[in-house]
Amino acid sequence: MGGSSFFEIIILGMIAVFLVLRLRSVLGRRTGHEQERQKPLNGAGDTAKPDGADKVVALPSRAADIGGDAAPGIASGITQIKIADPSFDPRGFVKGAQTAFQMIVNAFAAGDTATLRPLLSDDLYDEFSEAIRKRLAAGETLENRIEAIKSADLVEADIEGRTAFVTIRFVSSQIHVTRDAEGEVIDGEPESTQEVTDLWTFSRNTRVTDPNWSLVKTEVPS
Repeated sequence: MGGSSFFEIIILGMIAVFLVLRLRSVLGRRTGHEQERQKPLNGAGDTAKPDGADKVVALPSRAADIGGDAAPGIASGITQIKIADPSFDPRGFVKGAQTAFQMIVNAFAAGDTATLRPLLSDDLYDEFSEAIRKRLAAGETLENRIEAIKSADLVEADIEGRTAFVTIRFVSSQIHVTRDAEGEVIDGEPESTQEVTDLWTFSRNTRVTDPNWSLVKTEVPS
């Protein structure tokens, strides 16, 4: 029995290492995680954009063509970010953001706070984890499956001080169902796909050597 337990620990350890490496390979350069929790926007240390739209915890392809034809405001923001971080690649960022989008939506639905922790800012993680706690306390389960990401477009880029912000608009097809403790559907339709539009803002303090980005705000446009 002792040998078997030791073998299981080794296997679990190998799986954990693989997941960490996978996350870093997907998001480490562009839309990452495991970053130092920097709070550079004001003295109190809020990582989100000030006075922006409310964060939306109830979450729920085509990559954006970011080049010379980008809108002037976006192009200017991208240029500023590149000055602060020459390694910044808009196209690579959008691709990584799509993977981050899927990972975060799936982790939130599964109540997987361990996966969410390195991908979110402190404030957003607190909101997500609180929503998960309330769901578990009520005995409810959430099924949120992304059928397809129809588009992922970089719609805003900005830098405040040395803190970069990039906003991606995702349009996706999802199946969203909430069940009560008895397994009965209390919200959504198990066989019905709905189109969902989300605006997600990622942030990174370019002063630090860690290249990872964190999700700092989610928004459903009106």
